[in-house]
Amino acid sequence: MIVDSAVYRQGSRLPVDCRVHDYAALRDAARGGEHDFVWVGLYEPSHLELEDIAQAFGLHPLAVEDAVVAHQRPKLELYEDNLFLTLKTLWYVDEDDAVETGEINLFVGEDFVITVRHGRGSQLADARHELEGKQSVLSHGPSSVVYAVCDTVVDGYLAVMEELQIDVDEVETSVFSEERTNDAGRIYTLKRELAEVRRAVLPLREPMRRFTVGAVPGVLPEAGPFFRDVGDHLSVAAEQIDTLDSLLSTAFDAHVARIQVQQNDDMRKISAGAALIVVPTLIAGVYGMNFEHMPELGWTYGYPFAVALMIVTVSALWIWFKRSGWF
Repeated sequence: MIVDSAVYRQGSRLPVDCRVHDYAALRDAARGGEHDFVWVGLYEPSHLELEDIAQAFGLHPLAVEDAVVAHQRPKLELYEDNLFLTLKTLWYVDEDDAVETGEINLFVGEDFVITVRHGRGSQLADARHELEGKQSVLSHGPSSVVYAVCDTVVDGYLAVMEELQIDVDEVETSVFSEERTNDAGRIYTLKRELAEVRRAVLPLREPMRRFTVGAVPGVLPEAGPFFRDVGDHLSVAAEQIDTLDSLLSTAFDAHVARIQVQQNDDMRKISAGAALIVVPTLIAGVYGMNFEHMPELGWTYGYPFAVALMIVTVSALWIWFKRSGWF
């Protein structure tokens, strides 16, 4: 589905009188001057829809196939005179502690940019409108669109990292609280989601580095400072991934240690409770043997003495256990 298509000349959007699906006319309208280009935005197009665009703009069939399937890792590839860039988009579902992923594929040529978006993350309409308000940036041609899309996607990474930071803080608070908690499941879930974020962030660092140093044909060297800013944000996200993963590992170790301590406390309480039962049982057992020549059997105060001995012994044990912290 086509979301938007427009021709840009010297940083301004042109009203082009052509049919929506007349891609050849769009491209012809963008050949009026240096850095003029057409930007076609699509959302989850079918293979047939993308084939029509591929014929009009000369896209490589392997790149077209990757854009339709939309299960690629972040990558940067060159096909003849075209550039193909894949980005993973991320958004956070707080109710499930889940990071959801989408994908944006960019075909970049001398006079065109085609963005193919899958999933509901990192919508590009706002990025397009914001870029259209920056004529000096948009006048750099397709390079400005590549920057705007990358910047939007990476800002989405930082937003996800902020949400994950909140959840990791909650886990730490829960692990070290006085209440008994079961945080192992949530810790595992968050570590799994961090792995999902890592697969989106880390492979993107090399393409950003190449954009920064002007080592990619079709992306102007003058755009290097803009991509450097995106690369800095990407590095922040990568560092946060390592930090949060380390915190979760530490929290899990602490959680396991607290479980072991709690189990030891439980065993002490069980042992103390068993001792309070065993001692009077032992006394009762001794006086319940009914041997003929037991001195206390004929004693008038034998029964009260045995009961008093049980009470005194149990009371003494209870006081000792209480002072020792076993209760």
